[in-house]
Parts: sequence; structure tokens; C-alpha cells
Amino acid sequence: MSELALTLLRLGFLVLLWVGVLFTLSVLRRDLRAPREARPAAVAAGDQQAAPAPPRRARTSGKGTRLVVTEGPLSGTVVPLGATPITIGRAADSTLVVEDDYASTHHCRIYSAGGEWVVEDLNSTNGTWLDRTRITRPTVLPLSVPLRVGRSVMQVRK
Repeated sequence: MSELALTLLRLGFLVLLWVGVLFTLSVLRRDLRAPREARPAAVAAGDQQAAPAPPRRARTSGKGTRLVVTEGPLSGTVVPLGATPITIGRAADSTLVVEDDYASTHHCRIYSAGGEWVVEDLNSTNGTWLDRTRITRPTVLPLSVPLRVGRSVMQVRK
């Protein structure tokens, strides 16, 4: 084989390696980027974030007394809401243990504040969703609004 052919073969192989590396990096970048619907609510004036507004049709007055799992492996499970916070996650010490690959060990917490139920995401990997909005800070949890943790959906009810 001539010296020129060997050099061209080496350069071709090097180009193929770089194309593979760049392709792998683009796939990783695309996978790590959150989908458009997963982006947090828009930033308001200053450093405060606008609270995600649940749909108006779902708002009802009054405070719920129970958390009902409506979808997922624990469908039909009812957790009474009281003075102690409710933790949701895969950890054995959670109040509601969710066996789900999409739920974090300590995924979110529901607690009472100012006469209303508040849900707080605990830096979960896949996020906590209130209806179709990903929450990024403690947010009021209205009655009958779907709360999604992994594949499980739950609602606060009277």
C-alpha cells in the first residue's frame, strides 16, 4: 500500500471517530435538556418566580382533608391530611412510598401553611407537576388539581 493511501486511510478513520464523538455529544445534550413543557414558570420582576396558576375550573373553596391517589400503582390509596407534613418518595421513611423509577427518594412534601395545603418539590430529578406545570418552589395545592409524582397522580379532596 502506498504512503499516500495509508495517510488518507488514517485521516478518514480520524474523521469517522470525530463524527462519532460529535454525534454522541449531540445526543447527550438533547437528552439532558428538559422538554419545553418541563421548563419552570417565567421569572417575574426581580428574583421572584411567578407561581404556576392551576386551572380555574379546578379551584374550589375550602381545605381538603385527604390526599387520594387517582392514577398509578397505588391507585385508590387515601392518606389523611393532618398537622404533620406528608412526604412522598421512594424512601422507606416517606409517608407515601411510591415504587416508581421516575420518583426520587425524597420527591416532594405536602404541608399546611396559612390554612392551605402547600406542595414543595424536594429537588427531585423528574420534577413535581401541578396539573401541567412543573413547580419549582412551594406552591398552594388547590382541591381536585392533579399532582403528578413520577407515574402517580394524586389530588387533595374533602
